[in-house]
Amino acid sequence: RALLQRWWASSHDGGKANNFSLVPVRQAGVIFDVDGVLVRGSAVIPAARRAFRKLLDSNNNFLFPTVFVTNAGSCQRRHKAQQLSHLLDVQVGGCRTSCFDSSCVGAGPVTHIANTLGFQRVMTMEQLSEHHPLLDMVDHSRNPTLPVSPADIKLRAISIILFGEPVRWETNLQLLIDVLLTNGRPERGYDTQLSAQLPVLACNTDLLWMAEAPSPRFGHGMFLLCLESVYRKLTGRELEYKALLGKPSLVTYQYAEQVLRQQNCNRRLNTIYAVGDNLMTDIYGANLYNRYLAQRHAAVTTTTRLVARGMGSEVMAEEEPMSAIQCHSILVCTGVYNPRFPLPSDQNSSIMETVFHGHRDLVPEPDLMEPSHMVEDVEAAVDLLLQQEGSDL
Repeated sequence: RALLQRWWASSHDGGKANNFSLVPVRQAGVIFDVDGVLVRGSAVIPAARRAFRKLLDSNNNFLFPTVFVTNAGSCQRRHKAQQLSHLLDVQVGGCRTSCFDSSCVGAGPVTHIANTLGFQRVMTMEQLSEHHPLLDMVDHSRNPTLPVSPADIKLRAISIILFGEPVRWETNLQLLIDVLLTNGRPERGYDTQLSAQLPVLACNTDLLWMAEAPSPRFGHGMFLLCLESVYRKLTGRELEYKALLGKPSLVTYQYAEQVLRQQNCNRRLNTIYAVGDNLMTDIYGANLYNRYLAQRHAAVTTTTRLVARGMGSEVMAEEEPMSAIQCHSILVCTGVYNPRFPLPSDQNSSIMETVFHGHRDLVPEPDLMEPSHMVEDVEAAVDLLLQQEGSDL
């Protein structure tokens, strides 16, 4: 029905919708991580170009619904799509990428990103520093040379958004603590006994990520670790988050599946393949979502049986759930994960907890860090997908 409606609309709009093509409904969709899977810094991984030549048909359309999900949130979706299109020689639209009064932290156009997400009045750490020039005393070259009069306008932050790792960690750590320990009024002195903490939203909990360097680089998760440590040292309490967003959170995969389903003519997918290079975000998140899907379908099946038992054998089956049946995690070895240095197994739980690279608020469950498949690179991941779903083509 959806295909017929799209065909009717395209043939009755005066020729405006000339880009319509009859895309077959698929049983599988793909989620690609970016850094360490497709690129390393600004350099494309050679296997990525070969992989996408296999993933496109003769008209350069994707064989399967495909989305690119990255934790690098300090970038606009259309810019990320343009970057991927250029690097991979594939047309990637912005809809395929997912990347209040608030103080915002992160590199890039964070104000614009916050505005597009619905936050109306936003102040960056740079603007906060300009408004309160006496707060940042780490770099003495930036100290004000003339007497500073108190600001005429007193601004109060009511929430904090952490989009990604900032450029100047020391300044951002100082100013964030100033905002947190003054209840959003950094012109005042600290109060380490505040009864309530400002809401904090954090995107991207990656401890490490892979660029051109031979070893992984510090990610936003490392910055969060520093902020949590400073806050705990000064207050004796744990920093609380209103929400942790990005992989491995369930909401990220729910949104990704929604985009995949839209590409699939709003038809349900049986299987989602999630390709990534980081055990603690890509694999943990995909496996967590697979567990969620299994629980969801088990609950629907149980409910259907109970209703049928209560109403007799003629009861109509409930409408099938829109969510996928399963999510398979595929680990590639071109990024953060290095097969030469595997993590300790669950046989030594104390060591496992010590070296766990996931965020503090994640439970180190070994089962969630075990990929469904491990392959050399993204080309091998696409080969596996085509082999598994060959009958769907």
